[in-house]
Amino acid sequence: MTLPSSLYRDISPPHVPKRRKTSIVQTQSPEAKILYDASNDPALAAVEAGRAKIEDHLTYFKHHLAEASRSTPQDVPRLSIEDFAALYKSNSHQNGHHFVIHQHNHPKAGVHYDLRLQFSTSSSVSWAFPKGLPGNPNSRQLGRMAVETRVHNLWNNLIESASMKTGSLLIWDTGTYSILPSKKSQNEVPSPQTTDDECETDKESFEEPAPENEKLVDAFQSRHIRLRLHGVRLPKDYTITLRLPSNNDISPRKPVSRRRNRRSVAQRRRLSHTSDSDSTTIAPMTANDGVQDADANDLDTDSEEDALTRAQNAYPGSTNSIGSIHQRRWFVLLDRQSSGFELHGGKWVRRVLPSGELGGFDPFVVRGRIYERSIVTGRLARDVESDEGCQGYVGRGVWKSIED
Repeated sequence: MTLPSSLYRDISPPHVPKRRKTSIVQTQSPEAKILYDASNDPALAAVEAGRAKIEDHLTYFKHHLAEASRSTPQDVPRLSIEDFAALYKSNSHQNGHHFVIHQHNHPKAGVHYDLRLQFSTSSSVSWAFPKGLPGNPNSRQLGRMAVETRVHNLWNNLIESASMKTGSLLIWDTGTYSILPSKKSQNEVPSPQTTDDECETDKESFEEPAPENEKLVDAFQSRHIRLRLHGVRLPKDYTITLRLPSNNDISPRKPVSRRRNRRSVAQRRRLSHTSDSDSTTIAPMTANDGVQDADANDLDTDSEEDALTRAQNAYPGSTNSIGSIHQRRWFVLLDRQSSGFELHGGKWVRRVLPSGELGGFDPFVVRGRIYERSIVTGRLARDVESDEGCQGYVGRGVWKSIED
């Protein structure tokens, strides 16, 4: 039987993992079932590193993720393989707005969380969050740091893999995103308290709204992004702001200076930060916040790169048309009003929406690799590492949640 061209693999170098077996997958036609020969697939680590060429990334990752799936308790957030594939496929066009958050257990940088936002047909802008996303509106450490990393290929949003050099990646959350308007003045844009359940139009608008990915490009280049993530694990209306302080606007030609120790960083001038929607002063952020006693530059976890990749700040196959600059440090804050909270008696509490429903969400903390599972396969980081043959892999340090 002749295989359709969509399943041909142009692989270099050829690799035949012994543990892979031939299995049956369903094509788009419900009547037709074909044999998918997994023995011809390259290793996940080779695909991630760009050493193996894949014609159809969605089919490849869909098969491998399905093969690695585990059963989990009912209270563990999950997204079916079919829904995961449909979500990605529905955003595979010029106005797609797909996002993924990877939990990355890296041997050098330790555990951190990589946020990737699709901005074009082929590419995603990326940040590394050393301490995960904020989830407690009354936390004393509400402000976080996010380090800009290289522009990734959109298919990187499908990856769940591990290697001894780069550690493990698992899909912590995925979905689509929306860009909310920045509040420049009281009269220019709607209130930041708007949620999905509220109508914010006081007059008809005859202009067709811009696609979300175009809004992302504009917001990114203005250095202020109000980002709402529609994921599986994250709560409804979860919104953060990413802001690039002027003192962290690194020139592409200026090398990032390496800080020798935390003490010297602590002695530097500390700046206070506030959100556009919050009047509360936030604890200041230093370049090393949450990097587990490592240089902030250690979040450059890309160990295999060439001069062109670094110069363009993009991996082969992706295009840095958004203007991303490697290693810039952004300031991240939970947008409490846009997430459905209100200030009452000096504390942020869940507010009642016009629909009568309760906005906001119960506080959560990011607990790290030991506890949190992939929403697609249900695996822990150690499961991913074991499945990919990383026997004896030891990550850096121990994750410490931000509890308050």
